Amino acid sequence: MTYDITRIRNFGIVAHVDAGKTTLSERILLYTGRIRRLGEVHEGQATLDHRAAEKEKGITITAATVRCRWKDHDLHLVDTPGHVDFTVEVARSLRVLDGVVVVLDGVAGVEPQTENVWAQADRHALPRLLFVNKLDRPGARFERACREAEATFGVPVLPLALPLPEAGGEGVAGLVDVVEERALVWRDAEGSELAIEPVPGALREATRAARERLAEAVADVDEVFLEAWLEGDVSPDLFRRAIRRATLLRRIVPALGGSAYRNRGVQPLLDAVVAYLPSPEDRGAIVSLDGATRRPPTDAAPLAALAFKVVHDRYGALTFVRVYAGVLREGQRVWCSREGRELRVGRLVRLFADRREPLEAARAGEIAGLVGGELRTGDTLADPAHPLTLEALAELEPAVERAIRPAKAKDGDALGKALRRLLVEDPSLRVREDAETGELLLAGMGELHLEIAARHLEEDHAVRVSLGRPKVAYRETVQRSVEHEVKLKKQTGGPGQYAHVVVRLGPAASGAGLLFENRTTQGVIPKELVPAIEKGLREGMASGPLGFPLVDLEVALLGGSFHPNDSHDRDFQRVAATAVAEACREAGPVLLEPWVDLEVSVPSDALGDLLGDLARRRARVVGMEAEGERTRVAAEAPLAELFGYAGELAGLSHGRGQHAHRPRAYEPVPEALVAAALRAA
Repeated sequence: MTYDITRIRNFGIVAHVDAGKTTLSERILLYTGRIRRLGEVHEGQATLDHRAAEKEKGITITAATVRCRWKDHDLHLVDTPGHVDFTVEVARSLRVLDGVVVVLDGVAGVEPQTENVWAQADRHALPRLLFVNKLDRPGARFERACREAEATFGVPVLPLALPLPEAGGEGVAGLVDVVEERALVWRDAEGSELAIEPVPGALREATRAARERLAEAVADVDEVFLEAWLEGDVSPDLFRRAIRRATLLRRIVPALGGSAYRNRGVQPLLDAVVAYLPSPEDRGAIVSLDGATRRPPTDAAPLAALAFKVVHDRYGALTFVRVYAGVLREGQRVWCSREGRELRVGRLVRLFADRREPLEAARAGEIAGLVGGELRTGDTLADPAHPLTLEALAELEPAVERAIRPAKAKDGDALGKALRRLLVEDPSLRVREDAETGELLLAGMGELHLEIAARHLEEDHAVRVSLGRPKVAYRETVQRSVEHEVKLKKQTGGPGQYAHVVVRLGPAASGAGLLFENRTTQGVIPKELVPAIEKGLREGMASGPLGFPLVDLEVALLGGSFHPNDSHDRDFQRVAATAVAEACREAGPVLLEPWVDLEVSVPSDALGDLLGDLARRRARVVGMEAEGERTRVAAEAPLAELFGYAGELAGLSHGRGQHAHRPRAYEPVPEALVAAALRAA
């Protein structure tokens, strides 16, 4: 097989849960020849949902990677989870991919997690395609889904193909190719026999209108196309090149549709992936974290690779690696950014869900697996003679916490070892020991996240555990600004300790973390001691007056003093931590709780009960939209009020309600509820 970086496509499939991502991925594997028989999600047989929990629940939990081939192009496909609890899997996948296929449910349209993954794709400037799925369902509307996506995300969403309804009006018989103005009609249930036919009369006007709008959009970014369009001499190849250019610039999002489950629309989507999503070469050079080094995506460049995922299974550790520049080979010596030293590369493998295929080398632009070793998510692997550090993943803050204990007392040591491995696999998990009770606490993104973590401990690490009741991961901030002074002075004739700081501490904007400013002048405190002060401030934020981590503080160092012989980094670090603790007590601590954006869909006759239930949960309704015989309600709600919500929603909607939520922000706990929250924490 000839290696050509321009013919590589690293792309992910992302969506809200149950939009059909994995069903679509399964069809891609079939039509590219990677599997011979389809495995259905609802039967627990999907190739990419290979974990026991995924088969049982019918959802994707871990991002699965597979390489396949379509029309002389190599595709690295990543099928990502759609459930908000597993956002870390989406985040680390999008960090290393070059493009995205966003899947929408043709009935539901844009859903909460769709907005979340779209925002993540924006952060990495990823070009994308839109695939409107489930067009065989009653109430599905391709045009409506495209309009909603365009209105929500503020970018032109332009159909490349229009769905051709079956004779009865429901289902998808084929697609009308907007660029070439022709109909593609499937002749068999398996979706493998395609016939090319003229555009039906009923769709000719819509096809012309869609083609005109597409041409106007791409003409803005391609002068050659504009000139040819004005002269009435546009070839399909020229049109496609212009669409590609506009897509790579993220000026448009091309849209297609179909029904993955009914085997409709998959081949045109694959053609669009090849035609319009970027190659690694299109994405350009990778830039180091400090911005000082650029590495072009070529074999000849010094090695630059990023470890973006680590898993442990019955075979041991496996690290997923994206190679940006150079070549990663078995046995070579590489520099590891976190370790700050050289490591030897072990066995390399090609990834295919839970299967591994031998690989001698991974070249620029490729994704591979590295067996063994002690790498972690975010580690950079580089040429020892040309070290650099790449940007790692942004940290995700957990929202739910539960006590965790081994089912057998004798497994305490084994649990500790297994948890250390689990934290390497999933950076969005946290473990801490409760200072008062001595309990071990596991924190994650949601209830399901922690339940699945417990299953991983048993299935992959042979440690069975039990989880306590869910607890909210509260935070603290302060109400007002105060000035505070702390002095440490121990001078007894021998080596002494001296540190003195004056700070102003107050609230900062939500999500700010710590905003620190040094306002001292004229060497009141030597500048080499200031980093120790900032470090001490961050240490002091680990636990506030109410017993929870402090967030969103603005601290200014106003003054202080030092001793030329007795002042040391550790002394200023210590007094800074003390200053935070004491000043926060004076500044009026405020208890914060996580809120979420909540979206609920129920039959319209259950709407009254739903609204009453939301009011009881302290939720704020921000919008409602009728969808046939159902109503979709958008709300904001405190996470503490949503534990066990799925079961209660099923009760008030007779099993026909659906809901989803995603993290929003931290907000103050109402004063009347603070005492109860502290008792429950």
